[in-house]
Amino acid sequence: MTRRIHSTALIEEDVEIGAGSSVWDSVHIRRGARIGAECIIGEKTYIAYDVKIGDRVKLNAFVYLCAAVTIEDGVMISAGTIFTNDRFPRATTSDLRQLRTSEPDTHTLPTLIRQGATIGAGCTIGNNLTVGRFAMVGMGALVTRSIPDFHLAIGHPAISVGCVCRCGEPVLRFAAGASAAANADETVCAACGLAYRIHGGVVTELTPPL
Repeated sequence: MTRRIHSTALIEEDVEIGAGSSVWDSVHIRRGARIGAECIIGEKTYIAYDVKIGDRVKLNAFVYLCAAVTIEDGVMISAGTIFTNDRFPRATTSDLRQLRTSEPDTHTLPTLIRQGATIGAGCTIGNNLTVGRFAMVGMGALVTRSIPDFHLAIGHPAISVGCVCRCGEPVLRFAAGASAAANADETVCAACGLAYRIHGGVVTELTPPL
């Protein structure tokens, strides 16, 4: 499989892009970034130093991935999503005499997006957190804390309101403010038939795909 890289994309030194991946117009990928196979990097997306992206990841247009972000396999990040990595950012040192570098430093905190997760359009993703396997973050959400596997999170700040299937369809809606108390011995996705057990808000796959 051949790679496709648009002539206007800016790819810095020591960047790896896997077989079959496409990088579209005006993308900027900084040094040290690692991008897996069969990915799509949408137009005008920015990928910072040393960001790691797995296989078959879709980044839509205008996505901003800062340093210390890791994206696992099969993730979708929709248009206009912004990642952050500094909880207390300043442009300069406290005496205003020196501009702070953009290089990663002790203030730089990591963010991990686990396999199969979806981030909706226009989200803002905080730092020092994890978005779990096959979780789904609704469009426009502000994510300030970790989201468990298979949870659906929406709002400002984002909170879990239910569970979703691997296929993306909802399988359970939580009572208001009661995600940690959610229980179901078995709930089956009406769209694809995969089954799940939910105990204390923790989702276990009963029929995981082979």
